[in-house]
Amino acid sequence: MFKNIYLPIDNSDYSNACIDIGLDLAQKFGSRIVASHVYAAKMHDTRFRQMESGLPEEYQDEQELEKQRSIHDQLITKGMEVITDSYLDIPKLKCKKRGIPFLGKSLEGKNWVELVKDINEADYDLIVMGIMGLGSVRDSQIGTVTNRVIRRIQTDTLLVKHLPELDTERSSSGKIVVAIDGSGHSFGGLKTGIKLAKLWNRPLEIIATFDPYFHYAMFNSLAGVLSKEASKVFKLEQQEKLHEEIIDKGLAKIYQAHLEVSKKVAEEEGVSCTIRLLDGKVYEKILQYTREENPFLLIMGRIGVHSAPEMDIGGNTENLIRFVPCNVYLSSRVFKPKIDTIAEEIIEWTAEAKERLEKIPGFVRPMATSAILRYAMERGHSMITSSLITEACENILPAGSMEAMGAIGQQLKEKAKMENLADPYASADPGMLKNKMMAAHTGKVQSTIKIKCTACGTVMGEGTIKCSVCNASNERLLPITEKETPTNFEEEGGVSIVTSFDSKNFAWTHKALERLEFFPPGHVRQKAQARIEKNARSHNISTITLDFLNEVLNLNELSSDKNFNSDIER
Repeated sequence: MFKNIYLPIDNSDYSNACIDIGLDLAQKFGSRIVASHVYAAKMHDTRFRQMESGLPEEYQDEQELEKQRSIHDQLITKGMEVITDSYLDIPKLKCKKRGIPFLGKSLEGKNWVELVKDINEADYDLIVMGIMGLGSVRDSQIGTVTNRVIRRIQTDTLLVKHLPELDTERSSSGKIVVAIDGSGHSFGGLKTGIKLAKLWNRPLEIIATFDPYFHYAMFNSLAGVLSKEASKVFKLEQQEKLHEEIIDKGLAKIYQAHLEVSKKVAEEEGVSCTIRLLDGKVYEKILQYTREENPFLLIMGRIGVHSAPEMDIGGNTENLIRFVPCNVYLSSRVFKPKIDTIAEEIIEWTAEAKERLEKIPGFVRPMATSAILRYAMERGHSMITSSLITEACENILPAGSMEAMGAIGQQLKEKAKMENLADPYASADPGMLKNKMMAAHTGKVQSTIKIKCTACGTVMGEGTIKCSVCNASNERLLPITEKETPTNFEEEGGVSIVTSFDSKNFAWTHKALERLEFFPPGHVRQKAQARIEKNARSHNISTITLDFLNEVLNLNELSSDKNFNSDIER
């Protein structure tokens, strides 16, 4: 899960706590520890030169000034390096004792700039960082370096806030708590929480918060500003009732469903958990919860369900980072539970929609159901209606696939009628039928063998022994293959439009037309052209390629057509 764990260190209490947590994770996940310290040599050098004018008089002599500059330069170049190495030795020695791979980095420059650059350029899976550093004061909530770094990276970050040796007033409950809002980032945090709960053998609790009180405040505010006429237009009372009876209750159902889905995801991975639904302002309620429960770790998505993708960090997440008393994990990982798992808790079907779904053949029904569910959830639907099924089919299925599946169904019905079968699918080969349906669903109708009568041009199904139109015998019935028509005809010299005898237009590739020129002009060529175009009609092919021409006018077919051969001989 974590191949490379990154530790920005500065020898502060929070930094030392990060080392212990990071090494614990690395040992259990088989990770490598990369620790770094940033020192600002250039900044100190610039600052010293700015202070030279304020030095005591005995240091104003040029020789003495040069001497002090040399001493300071040595301190900066060597002293800072020594300090950095000393800082890095702490995690290095601890890693050596535990057999954990270690890499130390000494970075020079502006601290947060260098950290962001290193994190974004390297392949780290987790950043373990103290909420504050050496420069923190009593009322600090988050260090400036930490704040600037987390807003500019997308790597999962564990912010260490709880120091057991310092926070002695209250003991931690030890829980790992995951805040869920239905977003991919929150579910990604859930997956991480499950792994960490297993790793640390800590209890897992999943919480979700919805706000049923916002609308009351909004309507109370509107009541004071809307005129009587505006209130009538807006229908304030009806709107308030709608929100109370439908929207607020619907919100509770949605967030409860998020919890149930999360519980199933955890149980599938063998982790038991508790779930809790909170009502109220998200930031306020989660903060209140963490202060009461004092968990070991709170896991949140870096951004929430209402955040734009380009947002650096969500508002609730940003506020909670500052005030919760526990460690915080910012999840950038995105995960979506199985559609069936989500749908079971969120989606309902009308009676008409259920009836329509039942008409779909059993072996293809799961595929169709998943497609409809995905379409519905992507558009925020919680109720699937018959009209929504139609809309989904029109939008998610390739053009012509519904017609193709309908045609397959009709063929089976006709066959069942001829064989006096009550079930149209009873006599069908399940494997072949499934392949046909799958091909129709994807819009890629598989190549199928059909029989064509060379006497009258009628196309019939496989297994025909006599033409159903002209009664031609078996020797005049030849197999033909349906294939997809290429969409790029540049290799065949482009296309030209040719009008048939009945004013129907066909697109012919230039190579196909050149091949047609091999036939003698007049009756023979006309007959060849007619045969090709008739086959194109029967297969709904609008562009005639060289391959299609050769397939229709193949040697076997031509040799079996005595009339055609005699025409050529003449």
